[in-house]
Amino acid sequence: MLDIELIRRNPDLVRQALASRGEESALEPILALDAKRRDAIHQGDELRARRNAVSQEIGRSKGERPPELIAEMRQVGDRIKALEEEVKAVEAEVNNALLVLPNLPRPDVPQGLDSSANIVRRTWGQPCAYAFTPKAHWDLNESLGIIDFQRGARMSGARFYLLRGQGARLQRALITWMLDVHTKEHGYTEIYPPALVKAETLFGSSNLPKFADNLYRDAEEDLWLTPTAEVTLTAMHAGEILDAASLPIKYAAYAPCFRKEQTAAGRDTRGIKRVHQFDKVEMYKFVAPEESDAELEKLVADAEDLLQRLGLHHRVLQLCAGDMGFPSAKSYDLEVWSSGCQEWLEVSSCSNCTDFQARRSNIRFRREARSRPEYVHTLNGSGLALPRIMIAILETYQQADGSVVIPECLRPYTGFEVIRPAG
Repeated sequence: MLDIELIRRNPDLVRQALASRGEESALEPILALDAKRRDAIHQGDELRARRNAVSQEIGRSKGERPPELIAEMRQVGDRIKALEEEVKAVEAEVNNALLVLPNLPRPDVPQGLDSSANIVRRTWGQPCAYAFTPKAHWDLNESLGIIDFQRGARMSGARFYLLRGQGARLQRALITWMLDVHTKEHGYTEIYPPALVKAETLFGSSNLPKFADNLYRDAEEDLWLTPTAEVTLTAMHAGEILDAASLPIKYAAYAPCFRKEQTAAGRDTRGIKRVHQFDKVEMYKFVAPEESDAELEKLVADAEDLLQRLGLHHRVLQLCAGDMGFPSAKSYDLEVWSSGCQEWLEVSSCSNCTDFQARRSNIRFRREARSRPEYVHTLNGSGLALPRIMIAILETYQQADGSVVIPECLRPYTGFEVIRPAG
């Protein structure tokens, strides 16, 4: 959520920043509501001052209270109560208006309104050279038999699948390996969060109200399936005041993720690239504001470290203002090259959300025991997202006979070195 003080002090700066994201300015109604709220507060303060002065005057005079004064104070009390209700109602309107405004880009974010303006910051490795034509993972699977599209669709519908045998083992190995690296080497604390949350939790992470149409909900219980562990990790310290000495706080969590994936008809319908349920290991940080940009670079490095250990050709893109996620102030995407699909696949998106989520979730810290609380900055990044890492491994390490070699770092977790065609 944006700071109303910033909008009030420098509306032109906010308008310009929103325009850089392709957002039409919606500040005038907010500023008008804010002025109405402040005027009601001012009127209430004046009436309370009048009531206090009269009370003191009556206290000093030991005579009877004049009836007209009593009547006036009764009217003053009623008016104060009405103004308090007005302030409460207007504040709710202001908050609702702020909830749909995205975060403001950092000054060093590239200008542009779509992915064509994203900048490749670096590339690692080279595409594999094959003595044969590499297959897409769905064609590889015809002989491997590790992904069951038919039964997944029969159970749950389109864009669902199930893994079997060595495919299921590979996915489990990836999750465990990623968590082990993050917790044992990168300094994160492992969390296993719930997959169902209250609406207020999704408001805090900024998934609601903006993305309600892309979420799954149990209407009877009013619980929502999480689209990412970012939601629950944001809520870990909602409403808390943290000690500055505890920062940065770094969490890593595995969670199943659920999204309706509203896409164009016919787009990405083959394979397991874009599905309604997938697994992901999430990295999350609570940091002091002055450290957030540096911590973002470290977050990207942690995700990139996994890709390099897996030996996957990848690139790091800095996203332009118009292509960033709703709560992001600065973002990088990590993409791996899929040899069979012949395209770049996003496997991690790492973002500095500054104080945007912290304001919505009321997460603050104190630099010293008696200092004024400040909002923390929050950062999140995939470390990494499945099943696209599965796609990259299957397609990168495929052999001429249709088998797939397992990256060396995963072999202690899989218990096998090669997935061979069935039969």
